[in-house]
Amino acid sequence: MTNQPKNLSPEQREELLTTLQTRFQKHMNRHEGVDWAKLKAKLETSTDKLWSLYEMERTGGEPDVIAYDATNEYLFYDCVAESPKGRRSVCYDRKAWESRKEFKPENTAMDMATDIGIELLTEEQYRHLQTLGSFDLKTSSWIQTPEAIRKLGGAVFCDRRYNTVFLYHNGAESYYAARGFRGVLRV
Repeated sequence: MTNQPKNLSPEQREELLTTLQTRFQKHMNRHEGVDWAKLKAKLETSTDKLWSLYEMERTGGEPDVIAYDATNEYLFYDCVAESPKGRRSVCYDRKAWESRKEFKPENTAMDMATDIGIELLTEEQYRHLQTLGSFDLKTSSWIQTPEAIRKLGGAVFCDRRYNTVFLYHNGAESYYAARGFRGVLRV
């Protein structure tokens, strides 16, 4: 992804805005009090953010705005039911990837997030997402790992089972077909 131009064609922009508006209207419970017209106006002046949203969508994240926060920014989270398909089978970060002697995954969660222009959800953000619906019932998602855990070789991920959000740990170099990552984008 790194070498792709970060500009959308007029057709891609219009298609993305239509998709985002449709999702916005379908899931009003995710963003009470957010005005679509104001959000759209801000998106139309944020070319780099539109590109990131396009990449979130392209990789299967189904991004939706979930808040307008105190910093006067809109927060978009990946709201697809299961961890985004185009971001699975990745280890946590470059250090973990380099530590693997064989069977290296194609990419890492942290590298992909950087390329897309997003950040992995924190535990708090992941738990907030779960108040808006039921996500990761069959998959799991890497989340931002505290430095103390990462220094020891670990990384953390979450999922939802038994109507409960669980936080787990694994070696940062591990990767599974059912584990990806969810991101947040500030606009």
